[in-house]
Amino acid sequence: MGRDYRGFQCEIVGFRGVYYVFQGETAITVDDKGRLAIPTAYRELVAGACANRLVVTYNPFEPGCLWLFPHEEWEKVRDQVNALSKVVKSHRDMQMKIVGAAAVVEPDGAARILLPASQRATTGIEKKAVLLGMGNKFELWSEQAHLAKIRQTIGEDEITNEMAALQL
Repeated sequence: MGRDYRGFQCEIVGFRGVYYVFQGETAITVDDKGRLAIPTAYRELVAGACANRLVVTYNPFEPGCLWLFPHEEWEKVRDQVNALSKVVKSHRDMQMKIVGAAAVVEPDGAARILLPASQRATTGIEKKAVLLGMGNKFELWSEQAHLAKIRQTIGEDEITNEMAALQL
């Protein structure tokens, strides 16, 4: 049986230590208690990347989506967000959604994490969800929000210079 390459370790020139990359899309079931099992393909990587400590918080840019960070990556994000000026309303809103709502979660013996009920309710994450590996973090989408988002195409007027330079 072949290896599932949804996530992997890599070394980057000029980067000290090991960098973890999460990638891929996985349909997830959330149980009645609000727990979801970390997919088998990611379990070893999550254990290595963050000693099984993840931080779940809102994605402030997309309704219906939560972010799950490895704890070490979270600390970098948290510090950057907290460094924003508190006198700017949009900064305070971002701080509230990202830092204020953050919850540390650790997998139980069955590799399940418990999502905060308030975050599930706000994002509409119910029984069926979609977990996306997005490089340095995961995104957890409600099934409906993911379907709506993935069906949207990127219009020509939305293509940035950086996107145009990609050789896809």
